[in-house]
Amino acid sequence: MTTSADQTDQLTERVRAAFESKSPLKLTGGGTKAFLGEQVKGDTLDVAGHAGVVNYEPGELVMTARAGTPLSELEAVLEAEGQMLAFEPPHYGDNATLGGTIASGVSGPARPFTGAARDFVLGTRIVNGQGQALRFGGEVMKNVAGYDLSRLMVGAYGTLGVLLDISLKVLPLPRTQITRVFEHGPSEALTQISDWQRKPWPITGAYWEDGKTYLRLAGATSPVESACEKLGGETLDDDKSFWRDVREQQRPFFSNADKPLWRLSLPPAAPMLDIDGDCVIDWGGAQRWLASDIDAVALRRIVKEEGGHASVYRGDASPRFHPIGESMLALQQRLKRSMDPAGILNPGRIYPEL
Repeated sequence: MTTSADQTDQLTERVRAAFESKSPLKLTGGGTKAFLGEQVKGDTLDVAGHAGVVNYEPGELVMTARAGTPLSELEAVLEAEGQMLAFEPPHYGDNATLGGTIASGVSGPARPFTGAARDFVLGTRIVNGQGQALRFGGEVMKNVAGYDLSRLMVGAYGTLGVLLDISLKVLPLPRTQITRVFEHGPSEALTQISDWQRKPWPITGAYWEDGKTYLRLAGATSPVESACEKLGGETLDDDKSFWRDVREQQRPFFSNADKPLWRLSLPPAAPMLDIDGDCVIDWGGAQRWLASDIDAVALRRIVKEEGGHASVYRGDASPRFHPIGESMLALQQRLKRSMDPAGILNPGRIYPEL
């Protein structure tokens, strides 16, 4: 178990000194999300030592923890009380921290059914680019003062502030979980999943790979069992291990190191794209993983025509994040200047202009 430690003063002083000297800082925690986005040049600011649960109220479904708290330890504390992080965050390594999880905004298979990481953030405490400790939001949903600023930290990759503490809403663990398996081609899977989601069923995962559709149901025992009776299909043994492997990208599909791995974000009803390469479907069709050597510009043009965007998860393709328009870039630059006027926090991690 990690020793609880509050390093607010040390982190604040480091950022303040970097601001005064205009020295870029490379933020790091457990390092498990370092492969996401562009590489950052600068002095390392390690947040991993700022760790520990600050407050946990199981009866209120609220937890506040420091950014360096290991994700595995946080989940163990929650599980002991029969609760969980409902957005099912990927770890991508044993050293994953809460801060890295929120900064990268990653969510697992349950994301389209229970909500994204952003939806469960109630408040944050950060150090801005001038070395000032600021608090946004609170520990209850009705406290909306600064709430949107807390959410802006999710997926900002540390470019807007150094996360210190994060307050989250948590949920009870489901009483029952069952996964059904079906034989489908990819297009048939998309159609069938769309039909299933119109039913009042407790679906928490919908994944397709190599001719098989996996549908997870979780919640109270009666509605889960009732839905399974109507669905048919075969029950998957040890489905917890299966969904963990999906979440952590440890299925055989993800072991192909010869081709770049692309994350395609698409409308769930978008058809299968005519692209050379291997593909799996997650999030009921809204997230698709593609292993392909296709030219980055050509791929992004195809995906954009279907109303989506494409990012590189692994491989040498560049830029790693889908390019954004001039108006959106200008908005993000103004936000960056207001939070980090000297541009010292993870410069270029998302886009060179940020």
